[in-house]
Amino acid sequence: MEEKKWEGTTFGNGLMHRWLIGMLRVIDPRIIYVLAYIFAVTPTLLKPGFRHAYRFFHQRFGYSVFRSLWLAYKNHCMFAQAVIDKFAMYAGRHFDIELEGYDHFLELAGKPEGFVQLSSHVGNYEIAGYSLVAETKPFNALVYSGEKQAIMDNRNRIFSHANIRMIPIKSDMSHLFEINNALAEGETVSIPADRIWGSQKYVSKTFLGHEAHLPMGPFQVVAMRTVDVLAVHVVKTASKCYKIIVTPLPYDKTAKRSQQIDEIADSYVREMERVVRNYPTQWYNYFDFWNQ
Repeated sequence: MEEKKWEGTTFGNGLMHRWLIGMLRVIDPRIIYVLAYIFAVTPTLLKPGFRHAYRFFHQRFGYSVFRSLWLAYKNHCMFAQAVIDKFAMYAGRHFDIELEGYDHFLELAGKPEGFVQLSSHVGNYEIAGYSLVAETKPFNALVYSGEKQAIMDNRNRIFSHANIRMIPIKSDMSHLFEINNALAEGETVSIPADRIWGSQKYVSKTFLGHEAHLPMGPFQVVAMRTVDVLAVHVVKTASKCYKIIVTPLPYDKTAKRSQQIDEIADSYVREMERVVRNYPTQWYNYFDFWNQ
């Protein structure tokens, strides 16, 4: 399971990140895209991540060898765009945002109780941090504690004006207490739910036709406090446009906790599969998700 641990770290060092931000203040991001395709994407074609992406299209969707190779390459190009767009935001650039299901978010944001947003490695979720925040309800995002300092500094700089706080995942599991406190205070907590991180406990669910393991922790957090939960995905629809998809995940709050966890996981997997089927080249999963 070691390969499946979630590590949301960004490639490069602080100097490279500052240089890229400076470039994006004066250069069209599309030019940087092309450079990334040549110098960053091409070297990955022989790495394990590319082989996993190829198998994803070939085995899960049944595409031909050549089409699967092309889509795996396109997937890596889309991932490069997502990373560059993140730095473009740090550089002060803005994207057009389309909202789907925003009324579900507003409904929960208007209540005094806290709620959870479950995300996945689809598209560019960080965009949601700039666009899907209630002024009166603090937003807490669970992040990988090993992320580059330059990335954390830029997040802090931008998020400090948006009522957003980051909760780093810690080896002593103390982040769980921060999550619980935030929900108890009626705040929003965002958690990635498609990678195993921290605890190795998992739930088994059928995803795209085969059994896969999902981390139990995010679903346990929801069930322990019986709070409302949304699935939030952010996909790119054009060069300068993103779409935020908000979907409520229903479950029986009166059921036993084990059943609640199972129902939440079921709802989450169904929604993630729907989004991945619609935007297959924007699911950035570069390991053997199905244990095969």
